[in-house]
Amino acid sequence: MGVQSLTVACGALALCLALATAANPGFVVRITQAGLDYAHQHAITVLEKELAQLKLPDISGDFRIWHVGKVQYEISRLSLSSFHLPYSRISLVPGVGLQVSISNAFAELDGNWRVKMHFIRDHGSFDLRVENVYIKIHLKLGSSTSGKPTIDTSACSTRISNVRVHFSGKFGWLYNLFHRAIESRFRKILESKVCESVAKSVRSELQPYAQTLPVTAKIDAMAGIDYSLVAPPTVTAQSLDVDLKGEFFSLAHRSAVPFPPLVLALPPDHDRMVYFGASSYFFNTASFAYHAAGALVFEITNSVIPKGVEFHLNTSTFSAFVPQLENMYPHMEMKVRLSAPSAPFLNIGPDGLSLKPVVDIQTYAILPNSTLAPLFLLSLTGNVSAVIDVKSGHIVGSLKVGRLKLSLKRSDVGTFQVRMLQSIMNVLASNILLPRLNAWPRVLCFPERLAQGFPLPLPDRIQLSNILVGFHQNLLLLGADVQYQPRGRR
Repeated sequence: MGVQSLTVACGALALCLALATAANPGFVVRITQAGLDYAHQHAITVLEKELAQLKLPDISGDFRIWHVGKVQYEISRLSLSSFHLPYSRISLVPGVGLQVSISNAFAELDGNWRVKMHFIRDHGSFDLRVENVYIKIHLKLGSSTSGKPTIDTSACSTRISNVRVHFSGKFGWLYNLFHRAIESRFRKILESKVCESVAKSVRSELQPYAQTLPVTAKIDAMAGIDYSLVAPPTVTAQSLDVDLKGEFFSLAHRSAVPFPPLVLALPPDHDRMVYFGASSYFFNTASFAYHAAGALVFEITNSVIPKGVEFHLNTSTFSAFVPQLENMYPHMEMKVRLSAPSAPFLNIGPDGLSLKPVVDIQTYAILPNSTLAPLFLLSLTGNVSAVIDVKSGHIVGSLKVGRLKLSLKRSDVGTFQVRMLQSIMNVLASNILLPRLNAWPRVLCFPERLAQGFPLPLPDRIQLSNILVGFHQNLLLLGADVQYQPRGRR
């Protein structure tokens, strides 16, 4: 009884450890059957070319013919002229991987023959046609220690129903007498060589291409995105799901994110070839990385105010709301420094992306000797929403600021009515701050320029079209069709 209890306890401990080490993804890529069908078309084209280059060995042997005796033969210089795969499909095998089934394939080749019978020697040529070729390929999907996807052939079988050989030459009739033996040898050789070529094509073409999926994507000089796989791809009856870490990190010093990713569940949408699921964790790690790097700081002076805006950042303007500025710092230009005391966190819900940042606004008077005199420190809270789109394989967006609320944290110029500054802050937010945020390289939770966005995890030479943008709880869902651009095309 004690041994049994110990076994149960060890099993429970192992299960707990497994659950503890299993990491939820911050980003998920889903490939639907439509996406697999598209990839399959291009893969079959590559495989046809590989099979058409098969190198077949020479064949030699002997046989006996009644009343004729022993006949020695040699078949050489076998050359494939074509190999066609007209019917094929790719299937999802849940818990296993992918299966490619090819039927009614056919090939044509030619070569030379030689024959020796007693003192008689002759040679000629022959044509061979292989028909009703059936190929079944099983592909195993995994991930490397570096988090890159892997793909390999786990099984392959080839069955050839018909092999037809026609010999020409003076003794061509002799070969046609034993064509069954020759066709049987051809069948065995071809069946073996086809699977060898499939395995080679997967290793030399498919696996290297899968490795072009970026494990990390550099955003700017400060941050990058970790797109490494957290587990091998998951195959279901409807789709192929790839769970990625989906985490922004500092290029200078990577530190652990102080909050875990939540469970990420994609809805059962299958109208597009591929779907990208970005969780709030994905965006909030960006906020954490940039805040930790001290990048969430923004300064406004008169030099950044657009010419068309009738607003001057100086004490004369502000003295209408803070009267004591006129006596303490008359007719001086000002600087406003905005910073986030903590990383702003973004929420994703059915209504879209939103955040409620808290921003410290420190104002300064610029003295004649260019030093700064602190005036007052405000705290600004507000509702900010984001508009999201996809362009050139990048998530792009812009911010919209809603209602703002001000409060005074500290004043170096005495008391004043903070609510009187609300109109000025609205001008700063709508005409100066917001346009700068949407074009500034390091703001809030969006790295690089919001208009340029940041890259989606795409393998080489893939373009997206027919973009769908949807919002769910804790999930930004992007759907798209894909188009593969072969090398040499733009």
